[in-house]
Amino acid sequence: MKKLLLSVLFLSVIGLVQAQTNLYENPEFDKIAESHKIIAIVPFKTQVKLRPKQMKDMTTEQLQRIERSEGESIQSAMYSWFLKRKKRGDLQNLEIQDPRITTAMLKKQNIDYDNIMDFTPKELANFLEVDAVISGEFETDKPMSEGASVALGLLIGFWGNTNSATINMSVHNAEDGVLLWNYNKQVRGSLGSDSENLINTLMRKASRRLAYTKHSKNDDDN
Repeated sequence: MKKLLLSVLFLSVIGLVQAQTNLYENPEFDKIAESHKIIAIVPFKTQVKLRPKQMKDMTTEQLQRIERSEGESIQSAMYSWFLKRKKRGDLQNLEIQDPRITTAMLKKQNIDYDNIMDFTPKELANFLEVDAVISGEFETDKPMSEGASVALGLLIGFWGNTNSATINMSVHNAEDGVLLWNYNKQVRGSLGSDSENLINTLMRKASRRLAYTKHSKNDDDN
């Protein structure tokens, strides 16, 4: 009886973190990636889906600030993820543009978080002088970044780990704007307490199919 209960509990936990994953890989990605020397990550457009009860104590402007903070946090977490793999030797001859440089270069083109979706990935990559650009959308029912999470907690008293998150991440080639890779993943359950933990969770398996990275045994732990 005890074994049966443990089995039911185990299956319940698995169901809690059940994920939907869609992955597209351009057949030429490996070949094209060989010529790439530098890539950039732009802020992810974010939607924080709050309940009506939570929204009644928040203005539209406050929510927009939280979503901007979250999108920039995902950008930084993705940058850190790549840097860790570069340090481990999993990135060959590839540089990752510092998000601060990315922000500054986009600002010179009058591009920011609010209007970045008005530009194609090819345009963004060319403005940033990189070989490819990583962009995406992120949706969550609770912010993961420290600043956004604290702001939300102070505004409406909403704390705790997120219950669901969806990330849609794309890699586009700068030369012709071709989509090289797209990863869409939805996860339900406790995803940790910050953006870096979230990105590690979401990218753990996807990295094995990303042309820029060599899979390492450490990916199961980081």
